[in-house]
Amino acid sequence: MDQIDKKILEILQKRGNTTNAELGEACFISTSQAGRRRQRLEQLGTLQRYQAKLSPKAIGLGVQAFIQVSMKAHSAEAATEFQTLLDARPEIINLWTITGAADYLLQVYCQDLEALNDLVHHFLLRAPSVTHVESQIVMNHLLKDRGLPLSQA
Repeated sequence: MDQIDKKILEILQKRGNTTNAELGEACFISTSQAGRRRQRLEQLGTLQRYQAKLSPKAIGLGVQAFIQVSMKAHSAEAATEFQTLLDARPEIINLWTITGAADYLLQVYCQDLEALNDLVHHFLLRAPSVTHVESQIVMNHLLKDRGLPLSQA
């Protein structure tokens, strides 16, 4: 990946619907070169998808939280079962396995605190392999999706 590829990625991280002509102009290359580079970055899996960024508040999702979950069992079967269980809940938008006291970190968006409480107490804590759940409610989202640090790549 050269500096032009990085510039293309930087632009597309900020505005995914940038045209090849606009990319070419910004990178001082032809439209066709920009298109070929974009296509190559897509084929390599560097560019994974283009996505619209929605306003959670505008669509009625007023509470964002991060939830740490600790498990009783750490077998492959328990992990698969837990992940399958979580797939049924659309308010869980990201799921990571982590190091430390907890085993999983979930990012969730809920309509309100009542919906978050329902998710924690009537869903997560009732899962057979869950031993502990701890949630942190986001008060303010200060740094929003600034993209990956391409200067470090």
